[in-house]
Amino acid sequence: MTSGFQKGDFIIVAARPSMGKTAFVLNIAKNMSISSAHKHVAFFSLEMSREQLVQRLLCSTALVDSAKLRTGRISTQKEWDQLASAASVLMDAPLFIDDTPGVSVSEIRSKCRRLKAEQGLDIIMIDYLQLMQAKNTLRNGDNRQQEISEISRSLKSLARELNVPVIALSQLSRSVEARQDHRPLLSDLRESGSLEQDADMVSFLFRPAYYDRDMEDDNPQKNETEIILAKNRNGPVDTVKLLFAGQFTLFYELTNQEPPPDMM
Repeated sequence: MTSGFQKGDFIIVAARPSMGKTAFVLNIAKNMSISSAHKHVAFFSLEMSREQLVQRLLCSTALVDSAKLRTGRISTQKEWDQLASAASVLMDAPLFIDDTPGVSVSEIRSKCRRLKAEQGLDIIMIDYLQLMQAKNTLRNGDNRQQEISEISRSLKSLARELNVPVIALSQLSRSVEARQDHRPLLSDLRESGSLEQDADMVSFLFRPAYYDRDMEDDNPQKNETEIILAKNRNGPVDTVKLLFAGQFTLFYELTNQEPPPDMM
């Protein structure tokens, strides 16, 4: 759909809460870092701890229920073997995770410059933009919009400076909830129109089942997630559908009705 992420691009991935934003980009980070190309990924998490992210990575790689790992209910040798195998794969992955809360763009720039110089860097991911601090922290009233605009411009500049894609997760405004079909629009990007202007690509995640609590478990749409490419500076816009296995925090292609066993 995107012909791959282009060097120097600033990419926004946005959704309302509980749509799977973090799981989606974490899947991308994992797949890039454990592929044969071994891409070097820097993942900055301002909301979840490093331990929580590692648990998600383990479960999505091992295809083990994340709730069972989180609550200490792993009960079979097969599950332990799958986790051990996943840990072995992830241990060698060039995936750097930083969970510093309230990190600023200047701090991210400093860390990424060092990473690129010492071991290489292919992509930067930030979860999520609204939790970042601008150089001049202004959090009252209209100044919040100004702050988000400054962060947006700085991240675009960072992508160009280091010549790597920068993916930033973003919240959406509550205006999505007021529309009948609830599908996000570019105008829903929260707190700043500059996000739409600065971004080379904007993608939205949308799960129809989230708004239909009466949907039966055997409904084909139950686990569907729409990836809506709403802006693409260098190509066409499009929508693709993925399936989401929530117990594994794993996205996979619609052609596979079950998570493929060879994803380890």
